[in-house]
Amino acid sequence: MYSNIEKLLGLRLVSFLPSPEFVTVLADKQVKIGGDVILRCQTNTEDVTVTWEKKGQKLCCVEGKHRTVKSGTTIYLEIKKADLGDEGNYTVTIQNSSGSASCSAMVIVEINEWRTVQWKQDPMISALKNFRISSGDVRELRFLLHGPVGAGKSSIINTIKTIFEGHQFINCLTASALTGESFTTKFEKFNVGDVPFTFYDVMGLEVNESKGVHPDDIINALKGHVPNNYEFKACTPIDEDNRNYILNPTLNNKIHCLVSVIPADKISMMEEEVIQKMRIIRAAASKLGIPQVVFMTRVDQVCTMTQKDVTKLYQSRKIKEKMTECSNRLGVTMNCIFPVKNYHEETKPNEQLNSLMLEAFTQIVHSADDFLKRNSNQQKTVE
Repeated sequence: MYSNIEKLLGLRLVSFLPSPEFVTVLADKQVKIGGDVILRCQTNTEDVTVTWEKKGQKLCCVEGKHRTVKSGTTIYLEIKKADLGDEGNYTVTIQNSSGSASCSAMVIVEINEWRTVQWKQDPMISALKNFRISSGDVRELRFLLHGPVGAGKSSIINTIKTIFEGHQFINCLTASALTGESFTTKFEKFNVGDVPFTFYDVMGLEVNESKGVHPDDIINALKGHVPNNYEFKACTPIDEDNRNYILNPTLNNKIHCLVSVIPADKISMMEEEVIQKMRIIRAAASKLGIPQVVFMTRVDQVCTMTQKDVTKLYQSRKIKEKMTECSNRLGVTMNCIFPVKNYHEETKPNEQLNSLMLEAFTQIVHSADDFLKRNSNQQKTVE
C-alpha cells in the first residue's frame, strides 16, 4: 500500500515528465522494389511509448519484414525487401502522461522501369525540324486536341510552342481549374515555330448540353468540314446548311491525328456523360481511319515521386494505375497513352519536361504521317 505522501510524490513525478516532441521528424522515402527502407525520427525524451500506423491503421508487423526500434531518443521502423504493398503513408505516435505527438512520411516503391524515354531534347528537336511530310500535296500535319474543360489542351499547345520557339509561350489561354470555364470558343489554329505541324484547339466537352463543344462539331472537324476560326455554338453543330461549312474537303482540310487529353488527377471523377462523348468521337475517328492517342496531363499532381523527378515517371506505380484506368474508361490501349507534364509554374526551360513532351509529340507526328501515306495511296489507286 502506498502512503499518501508516496502517492503525492508519484503524481508529482508523473507531472514532471516533459511533453513529447519531435526533434527530427520522419522523411519521405523512395525505395526500389526489393530494397530496404528505414523511417527514422528523434524525440526530446526517452519516456514515451511508440505506436506505428500505415494508411491510418495500426501497423501489423510481420516477422522478417518489419522491425521497430526505440533506442534512447531515436525511433525507427525498418522495412525489408519492399514490395508494392509497402507503399503508403506511415505515421508514428509518441505518448506519455504529459501528452502525445505524431508525424508522418510517405514511402514510395519504385517499380522496374517499364517504358523508356530519351531524356535529351536536342536529337528529338533536330529530327522534328528536319521532318518531311510523305505526301507532297499536304502542307502541314494537323492535330486536333479534345477533352474535358481544364484537361490541359491549351497548355499542351503552349508547352510545345515553348519548346520550338525557344521562349515561354502563353498566348494560348487556358481554362481555369478553379472556375472550370473554357477560354477556347473557336476552332483555332496554332502553328509550331517553323516546322510543318499545326494544332487545333476546341472548347472542352461538358455534361451540360448547352455548354462546351458538341461532339458532332469535333467529328465534322475531323472530316475537314470546319474552317479556321469557326465559332462553335454548343446547341447547334455545323452542318451543310451553314455557309461556313466546307463541302468538299481535301487532305489539307482534314485532321490527321486525334489527341484525347485527360487529366491524371481527375480521371476517376470524370462524368460518364463526358466519357461517352469522347467514345463517340473516337468511334467516328476510327471509321475515318484517323489515328488516336491520349495525352495524360497533370501527372505531377498524382505522384509525389514524379513531382520531384519527372524522369521517374515510368517507375511509378501510381502513374501506371492512372494509365490503366484511362485505358479502361476510354477503351484505348496502353501503348497509345502518353503521360505528359505541361509548363505551369516554371518560367525557365526544363529539359526533362521538354523531353517527355517531345517523346509523345514524335509519336503523333509519325502516326499522322502514316495516315497521310495510306490516304495518298488510296487516292492514287482510285485515280
